[in-house]
Amino acid sequence: MILGVANSFHSHHGFIYRSLNCISFLMVYRVFLTGRPGIGKTTVVLETVKLLSRSGIRIGGMVSFEVRESGVRVGFKVRDIYTGLEGWLAHVSFTSGPRIGRYRVNIDEFESIGVKAILDALNDNSIEVIVVDEIGPMELLSRKFRDAIYRLLDSGKNVLGTIHYRCDDPLARRIRSMSGVEIVEVTLDNRNRLPSIFYDRLSRSRYPSFNY
Repeated sequence: MILGVANSFHSHHGFIYRSLNCISFLMVYRVFLTGRPGIGKTTVVLETVKLLSRSGIRIGGMVSFEVRESGVRVGFKVRDIYTGLEGWLAHVSFTSGPRIGRYRVNIDEFESIGVKAILDALNDNSIEVIVVDEIGPMELLSRKFRDAIYRLLDSGKNVLGTIHYRCDDPLARRIRSMSGVEIVEVTLDNRNRLPSIFYDRLSRSRYPSFNY
């Protein structure tokens, strides 16, 4: 039963989020994290995944993360959350592929691992939470990635995702304006508390909730 729609900002658990739908019978929980680079969005996601996995909740999807050599960032990799398979998303030494800043993006490898991870999770009924880290300029170069995210948004799956802080792509704008989605800004003050909060909400989303 949908009780109403709220477009205002609310303060809860010490962080700011936008709640666009107030639902008394919660079956799906979707949250996307944002925040400045290096603030710890991926860390929050991975810590939440650990908590969910320990409770027996099956998780799929993908995370991207930076790779450093001698303290210098040289690129980004993508990992399938479910299988652990990794591949390169972008690297400073690549000589082909679209350029984003210092990096060239390996769209084929990203699609074969990251996009496939999302699609596999969508097609597996045992997967209860799908992770997408992140929706950003590199990932959005892939049309297959965009299509997978649209499929995900139309599905009945729980979502734990991240959006690049300054991303103004139409897909990012759609997510930010969607009913039933929370947008959470990760800060120094809240990042240590967020994994347990998201664990609670995602684990409860398996069942009806009357205290949202």
